[in-house]
Amino acid sequence: MKRSLELAEKLIHQSYLEKEEYMELLGSYQDKETVVCLGQEAARLREKYYGNKVYMRGLIEFTNFCKNNCYYCGIRRDNKNASRYRLTEEEILDCCKNGYELGFRTFVLQGGEDPYFTDEKIVDIVKKIRNSYPDCAITLSIGEKNKESYRLYKEAGADRYLLRHETANEDHYRHLHPEQMSLANRKQCLRDLKELGYQTGAGFMVGAPGQTLECLAEDLIFLKELNPEMVGIGPFIPHHDTKFADEPAGSVELTLFLLSVLRIILPKCLLPATTALGTADPRGREKGLLAGANVVMPNLSPVKDRKKYELYDNKICTGDEAAECRVCLKNRVKSVGFELVEDRGDVAL
Repeated sequence: MKRSLELAEKLIHQSYLEKEEYMELLGSYQDKETVVCLGQEAARLREKYYGNKVYMRGLIEFTNFCKNNCYYCGIRRDNKNASRYRLTEEEILDCCKNGYELGFRTFVLQGGEDPYFTDEKIVDIVKKIRNSYPDCAITLSIGEKNKESYRLYKEAGADRYLLRHETANEDHYRHLHPEQMSLANRKQCLRDLKELGYQTGAGFMVGAPGQTLECLAEDLIFLKELNPEMVGIGPFIPHHDTKFADEPAGSVELTLFLLSVLRIILPKCLLPATTALGTADPRGREKGLLAGANVVMPNLSPVKDRKKYELYDNKICTGDEAAECRVCLKNRVKSVGFELVEDRGDVAL
């Protein structure tokens, strides 16, 4: 048996590998037999815990102001070409109302780290959504905060929190972020969220500038240890107003391979087929579902502002109304044998 298949079988048997083994396995992401072997096991596990259900999350991108200056990001603080916006509380609640009528039962409030949205403002918004939609899950994705802030959001009614760790490797983190930011703090935030009882999401970009197989192996080891309920990964896509504008985009094939590996490492986790995957490949999201993903995240943000939330270039679905997105996604999901469901879509117990 070839070495990559041996490693795939070992991963399937024990649901983890050592760092060097991960590096070797990931190096074979273009080997057809290995891809099929891992893909079949990922499909079996997703079927075991979630059947053929795909959960939808309504994404509300409510601010593109950000105090951080991450080198890869289109809404970084120093990008003077970004057209900035903030949604009002009323606009955010309108997005939820529209989403609820379309069958969404999870709302994801995502934004840059915008000091305008104080804890008080976030708590007020979360409480209003919670009171209006008691049957829905509320997810926040608003970056690094102190533990007390996270506690306040939780008490107000937030259920989940998404905070991609971006990379578990210190040198790689430094390559992607200015020195004011720290990987240790990022990891601590994720541990705080877990301790407070949030369903917690981490994740990383595939093919980010400076990323090696060793970085990816360390990501997998960190995720196994953290044991998050959600993991968001997608190929790196450069943004024209960043220092990485001329870097190549990340590999769709490697992203799909990693989705299968993640499903095996964390069998019950919620894995999105991300917008970045759909941007990099017209059928990327469908391929993501077949590789082991079980979540899609259509956009509920007002169409007038969508193009402004440009983390990377050529992002798809910026011009479609939410209702159109939902119909389109339902058909895409159905085309590969899955069912888009109206459900909170909590992690399997």
